Amino acid sequence: MSTDLLRVPGARLHYELRGSGPLLLISQSGEGDADRSIDLVTLLAADHTVITYDRRGLSRSTIDPGEDGTVTVERHADDVHRLLAHLTDQPVVMLGQSLGASIGLHLAVRHPGQLSLLIAHEPVSPWLLPAAERARHRAELAEIRELYLRAGLPAALKEVARVLGITGDDTEPDLTPQPMTPQREANFDFFLRHDFRAVIDDELDVAGCRARIVPATGIATPHTVFDRRCAVELARRLGTVPVEFPGGHNGNTSHPRAYAARLRELIATR
Repeated sequence: MSTDLLRVPGARLHYELRGSGPLLLISQSGEGDADRSIDLVTLLAADHTVITYDRRGLSRSTIDPGEDGTVTVERHADDVHRLLAHLTDQPVVMLGQSLGASIGLHLAVRHPGQLSLLIAHEPVSPWLLPAAERARHRAELAEIRELYLRAGLPAALKEVARVLGITGDDTEPDLTPQPMTPQREANFDFFLRHDFRAVIDDELDVAGCRARIVPATGIATPHTVFDRRCAVELARRLGTVPVEFPGGHNGNTSHPRAYAARLRELIATR
């Protein structure tokens, strides 16, 4: 594994490279940093050079003094654009998880030549939804953010799990432990305080996008929840149907072996 820091406007991004072979970028969900899906990355590194990174504001990616922490999904996508431009002049496969999928959609629209394939797993993008549903979910996310600021992390996480249909009941055996460390708590703080605002305010038009986008859902994600609805609506806009992955919203961490196998199947058909 190699690690480094990349200077981007207003921040320094920590990124990691594992394995050898074609480049595969993973953009994580929620509070996830470069190490969040380590079991999946380890499997994929057998035949790919896997790029993971800490989003600005998380873990080892620092925000410059004088910056107030304000982020947008578009700015996160610009960070990824600069990271890929730093590493290669060839298009890469990108797996975007949740917020990472929303970031990937912005990258696909603005820099389609950097992606040979974007797998957008349950993007948290209210703008994809019909107007009434969009407004309801934006209000729901704003309420969770306010709940966190008022009542703290445990109360907010219960609501996040409810809104995204996350149960955590079914997992593959022998996973790397992911305890709630002080670093994860700090990452959740940035995610709920700043990234939630970015998701609520986000807007994008994917019409005419030249990058290949494959919307994806977790087979265990309830059909009625916000994140699956976003994937379904993205597929409708693109004139396709979502592909299914093992597990639910966090199938990349709960079912890494089956998830890696499904991902390889999709990459082979690009």
